[in-house]
Amino acid sequence: MRKVILGLAVSLDGFIEGPNGEYDWCFTDQDYGLTEFSKGIDALAMGRKTYDMMKGYDGPNSWSHARTYVFSNTLSATASVEVLKGDLPTVMNQLKQVEGKNIWLFGGADLTTQFINHNLIDEYWLSVHPIILGSGKPLFHDIFERKQLKLTESKAYNTGLVSLKYAPQNL
Repeated sequence: MRKVILGLAVSLDGFIEGPNGEYDWCFTDQDYGLTEFSKGIDALAMGRKTYDMMKGYDGPNSWSHARTYVFSNTLSATASVEVLKGDLPTVMNQLKQVEGKNIWLFGGADLTTQFINHNLIDEYWLSVHPIILGSGKPLFHDIFERKQLKLTESKAYNTGLVSLKYAPQNL
């Protein structure tokens, strides 16, 4: 079965965006494991706001091999995007059963909250950047219950970025 991997950059104080929605604080000076990560991914899952933001991204298209799934009640599907609607746990559990590689939960704090609250994340991969933003959009909010995680891997880079991987711990 495919895994859902939450993979995000986060500031040291827990924000995924600055106070004006900016993410210019994210390090792009080296790969930070993304090339290896992309080999195990063939699908991206995101919310509509993240999708709209990424449409304007003109960086390297290293994810062209991955199918894009957008959770939205307002978007229409295109040749390159499948719009997902309906009961989130049902839709995601069906998608996890489809043969393929892992699914990268790429973005949307609200969507991430729903995934966490429905226990749909199989791995948390957080790239903690050595910056304190002070305000912005927090990664975790409105979580219904405590989630126990187990550290499975960590790597510190010379820039101060620390990559942390966690798996849910069944109690």
